Parts: sequence; structure tokens; C-alpha cells
Amino acid sequence: MYEKITPPDTGSRITFEDGKPIVPDDPIIPFIRGDGTGVDIWPATQKVIDAAVQTAYGGKRNITWFKIYAGDEACDKYGTYQYLPEDTLTAIKEYGVAIKGPLTTPIGGGIRSLNVALRQINDLYACVRPCKYYPGTPSPHKEPEKLDLIIYRENTEDIYLGIEWRQGTEIADKLISILNNDFIPATPEHGTKQIRLDSGIGIKPISKTGTQRLVRRAIERALSLPKAKQMVTLVHKGNIMKYTEGAFRDWGYELATTEFRAQCVTERESWILSNKEHDPDISLEDNARKVEPGYDALTPEKRAEATTEVESVLSAIWDTHGNGQWKEKVMVNDRIADSISNKSKLARMNTRFWQR
Repeated sequence: MYEKITPPDTGSRITFEDGKPIVPDDPIIPFIRGDGTGVDIWPATQKVIDAAVQTAYGGKRNITWFKIYAGDEACDKYGTYQYLPEDTLTAIKEYGVAIKGPLTTPIGGGIRSLNVALRQINDLYACVRPCKYYPGTPSPHKEPEKLDLIIYRENTEDIYLGIEWRQGTEIADKLISILNNDFIPATPEHGTKQIRLDSGIGIKPISKTGTQRLVRRAIERALSLPKAKQMVTLVHKGNIMKYTEGAFRDWGYELATTEFRAQCVTERESWILSNKEHDPDISLEDNARKVEPGYDALTPEKRAEATTEVESVLSAIWDTHGNGQWKEKVMVNDRIADSISNKSKLARMNTRFWQR
């Protein structure tokens, strides 16, 4: 099965049931040492992990490590440009897990980034990054202890799909010509926009499927946390990229209000419900006026749209989410990427979901 590596004689494989790992007491975990600082980082990392397992389980559980190869070390073992050998991909698939150190960006060999290649080959669509302050750690912030969030970043589509063409190539020039002469003028909202002729071209696909599986993971994680931390924020640039970033936001809300309807409430829904709780006799129009900024300056059509939204929310979820019940749900909201990066706002966040 393997060309140049041999699995350990001891240990057991991690198996999966309905997408959830079933971890034995002696799991076999493939590891990639990595390049550069990986030579120093990995041995220390292994000692820390082994010591943590020993402390946590008192010898009842232990990891069996299985060395596999990628990056420069793989080229040394498998040959020139063999940055990601088939042995490595087979082992990751067979054992269902792997840990790696930092990897070099190959020069030649057809792989732009080994990290991106591993994500795409194994469909590792969620980059999960917990961010929490630990007492005693130096920080430039006044109240760093308030930082406690988890970032879920899309890992396989959008710009990470990596489809682009270099400036001056035949395909790039052809695409620019088609876009400038045919597609852009045929779309009135783009006006007189044009792509400069000396541009490189890349595409930025964001799918409903990719969006919703990522949001699903974030919501499922939020549901496992204490009530005070059950919040999911969809971060995007939908103010500029309406059909990709804006769609990401809309598809996230759609998932929350369908698949997780009983467990979630959106921020706007909470405003509508709260308005009625404070004033049971409030009219639909006055409720909409409190929810929608500049309501009285809107066109009649926009005012009617806001009022209909209020009516729909109250009709659909007042019985299940009203009278304060929404306060026990996962709050789902969204923010523009520019504003979420503000440090003071970031420090006040709990569990968040970040797309970029």
C-alpha cells in the first residue's frame, strides 16, 4: 500500500460515524515534521502533546505517532518535486487525521501552496481558530480578558480556490476582452466600469453549499457552549460584493432560520420581539420604525417591506421565541469586515463566526 513508509505495529485507527470521530485509547496519528522551523518545533510539540495526554488520562490513553512526509523533507525521500507524495495522502485518508509543522512554498513542481493543496484534496473547508486570553500573557489591550472567540474561516473556495490567470497571458487577455465588451456593458448596475487591460484575472466563487456547511459547524459549536457565549456573527463585505459576500450573509441567515429555527434568533428578529415585549400594543408600523433606521424617509414600498417583515416575524416565531424566549437562543447577526476588525469591538465578542 505504501511505497516508502511503514505504519506502526501498535495503535488503532480513528474511525468515523455520521461524520463524528470515534477515538480509541491508542490512536495512530500521522505527523508531518515540516520544513524550516518545523525541525525544531515538531519535537517540542510532540513532547507537549504526549505530556498533556499523560496528565489528562494518567497513562490510560496514549498516541502512537506515524511519520509521513511533505515539503522539502518529502523531496529528500521521494525525489525532486515530490512535495506531496501519494504515500502521505493515502495515510491521511486511511487514518482520518494528521498533524503538520510549517511547510515550504514549493518553487516548481506545480503546487502553489502545500497547505492549500492539503485543504482542497481532503476538503478541509473549515479553518477553526479559537482566540482566548490566558492570564499572565502580556497584551497591549486594556481588557484582554474579554477576548474569547472562535473564528470559522472558509478554507476551500472564495479566493482559496486559487483560480487565476497571469497578466498578459492569452486567457487573461481573452477574459478581459469578453468582460469589458460583452458582460459588463450588458449589466446596467456596472455602468461604465472597465477592467484595465494590463490586469491579472482571478475568480471568487462563493457557493450556497460551501457557505451553509461552514455556518452549520459554527452554530453547532455555539450550541455546545454556555448560554452567555452563544452568538454567531457572519462577517462579510456584502456592502461591496453583493452576489458573493452578500450571498454568504443571506445563506447563513437562511440556514439559521430554517435548519436551526428552534435554536436560533437573528438580531433583527430579537429587536422586533423585544419591541412587542416592551409594548404589547405597538403597531406593526411603529415596530418597523424602531427596527429600520430612517423609516419615515423611506419610499412607501420600502416602508411596506419593513412592516411586512415585522408582521412575518411575529406571526412565525412569537409563540416560540417571544416573551423573552429568544434570550435563550443562539443569537445570529452579521457585521461588515471593516467594523468587526475594530479592536474595542473585537474584545467584546464572544463566540463568533468569521468568513475571511
